[in-house]
Amino acid sequence: MPGTARGPVDRLRALCLALPEVEERVSHGEPTWFAGSGRRARVFVMLSDHHHDDRLGFWCAAPGGAQERLVAEAPDRYFRPPYVGHRGWLGVYLDGPAPDWARIEDLVADAHALVGPGG
Repeated sequence: MPGTARGPVDRLRALCLALPEVEERVSHGEPTWFAGSGRRARVFVMLSDHHHDDRLGFWCAAPGGAQERLVAEAPDRYFRPPYVGHRGWLGVYLDGPAPDWARIEDLVADAHALVGPGG
């Protein structure tokens, strides 16, 4: 509904599901978005809802160098996530100061392009 405030998880979900060939499944106890179909579907965004710390955020695939640049630029907003950070994935906090949803939309689209169909 226009004018209705949505929580950050709902906004993230809407961004992910608006992309082609995306499916949401629970993985490791968290909503996770897969790009592609069947056995070729790969994770491109996963929610991190207080699982590893007391923060709400998400992890996403990121182009080379993006993680280092964004974490250096705004460590209160971006972080190197456990388990996948060594592969260049980016963590994004959704709590704290108002998230930059235009940038988050770009990050989600980039993650989808990296691992999704044709990526």
